[in-house]
Amino acid sequence: MVLTSIVSVQCGAALATDLFDQVGPEGVVFLRSAFAAAILLAFARPGIEEIRRAGFRQVFLFALTFAGMNCFFYAAIARIPLGTAVTLEFVGPLGVAILGSRRRIDLLWALMAAAGIALLSDGLGSQGIFSLGAVFALIAGVSWGLYIVQSARVGAALPGVGALAVAIAISAVLVAPLGIAEGGSDLLSAHSLAIGLAVGTMSSVIPYSLEIEALRRLPNAVFGVLMSLEPGVAALVGLIALSQHLGAAEFAAIALVVFASAGALRTSHPPPLDS
Repeated sequence: MVLTSIVSVQCGAALATDLFDQVGPEGVVFLRSAFAAAILLAFARPGIEEIRRAGFRQVFLFALTFAGMNCFFYAAIARIPLGTAVTLEFVGPLGVAILGSRRRIDLLWALMAAAGIALLSDGLGSQGIFSLGAVFALIAGVSWGLYIVQSARVGAALPGVGALAVAIAISAVLVAPLGIAEGGSDLLSAHSLAIGLAVGTMSSVIPYSLEIEALRRLPNAVFGVLMSLEPGVAALVGLIALSQHLGAAEFAAIALVVFASAGALRTSHPPPLDS
């Protein structure tokens, strides 16, 4: 279930790039969020009382982190390879795992991840880690980290996908002005709607549903280690689906971040949910 979730998310991200020229990254985020919200709301059917228990403020903050995570991630993959973007973005869940621990060995994982990111920056052009795509990926990573923290808070108050469905719906409203301004009438084309539905399903509905079931069967530590494979899977999907070739240095950098993430997440409490 976890591996299927990872592959589904990254295939959805690769598919999303097909719409960037037509409706822009923000337009794709809007379509993804709108379709995912519609499907999850129909499935979960959360009531006002349920959301009140989770806390309206907490659900709104959850929506903000979701919107930020996706907007910056899609802006990143419009500029840099998918595998590189996901590797940089993974500093979010890695940071949450390390900050939530007091073990000395976590310093090793942090240094290993930093070495991977430094090595990765050599393949990002003259600006390296300060290139616009890399900066967007890192901001998406910070948003992902905040999303994990907020997800734990909301999930503790309201198990299931009801609060998540409402948060995604709110995030769709938040990104609507940017998405509509960039995508315009092209958002309503049959091609855009079909791709938007596919991306919303592959990047949100399928992974969230599978992760919930997986977490009922796996310890958090095992789940976290499996999720640390995501940068490697993203690089593979980018190579196969988008012909994004990475050099030996980039693959070595991804391997460093994967190993660092696996080590840090091995005994962490909050599992990282997908972007």
